[in-house]
Amino acid sequence: MISFLDYILIEKKLRVFDFDDTLVRTTSFVFINHIDGTKTKLTPAQYAKYELKSGDQLDFSDFEKVKRPKPINDIIKILDRMAKAKGERRIVILTARNIDGPIKAYLNSLGYYPEVIALGKGDPKAKADWILQQIKQGYDDVFFIDDSIKNVNAVKGLKDIVKSNVKIRAALAKETYK
Repeated sequence: MISFLDYILIEKKLRVFDFDDTLVRTTSFVFINHIDGTKTKLTPAQYAKYELKSGDQLDFSDFEKVKRPKPINDIIKILDRMAKAKGERRIVILTARNIDGPIKAYLNSLGYYPEVIALGKGDPKAKADWILQQIKQGYDDVFFIDDSIKNVNAVKGLKDIVKSNVKIRAALAKETYK
């Protein structure tokens, strides 16, 4: 039988942060080309709440760079504490962006070296599915923070489909943090 202390020592911890409007504010935009020929420009926060309409074509080309980044200090402090805490944990930046290089370079310039996963899609299910795959690989203590309530709810929904011994905490990066 495994003691409580042994259990704590063998936990596999996964700490997952969104990038845009969670860790950092940038001047990157999502462009939407509508079926009627009009175009809309959205900030990441606006896009997180946007309901896609039939025929919408999304353009994320503005996210190939980290444009004029401004760290969101309260969330950066959480990242910092988790990066410096004792014990084993995997820290991941999980982004809807198509490429990870600009995010890695920016975070490296601040002295952080987390793994960056670029999903290339903004569907909340994509983030939840990625986390579910990590749970299936043995992670049993998950913390997730994102500025999108849709993403947070998708990850919280994993509690209904994973074993009860898996701890999942999903938090909204609230405006009070920003």
